[in-house]
Amino acid sequence: MNSEHGLWEVRVKKPAQKNLKRAPRHEREGLIRVLEEMTHNPFSNNITSLTNERATFRRRFGDFRIFFDIYRDHRLVEIVDIDRRTTTTYRKR
Repeated sequence: MNSEHGLWEVRVKKPAQKNLKRAPRHEREGLIRVLEEMTHNPFSNNITSLTNERATFRRRFGDFRIFFDIYRDHRLVEIVDIDRRTTTTYRKR
C-alpha cells in the first residue's frame, strides 16, 4: 500500500500477508479497511504500545490483532503480523 503526499506508507510483511489471506472474507475486508485507514493516521483507534513483543504497537480489530512498527522519519508503518486473538497471540515467536 503506497502513500500519497502527506500520508503514511503501509508495508505488509509476508507473515501478515499470509494470515490476512487466511482470514474469512468479511473479516479480511475489514482488516484491509483498517490498513487503509492507517495511511492517514496510524496512531488512531485501539492502539497499544507493546514492550518485549514482536512489534512496537498493536491495534485491535474484532478478534484480530495487527502488530506493527512505526518509522516516523520515513512516515512508514510496517505491519509485522496479523493474528486472531488466542491465548498464545502475545507470546514471542
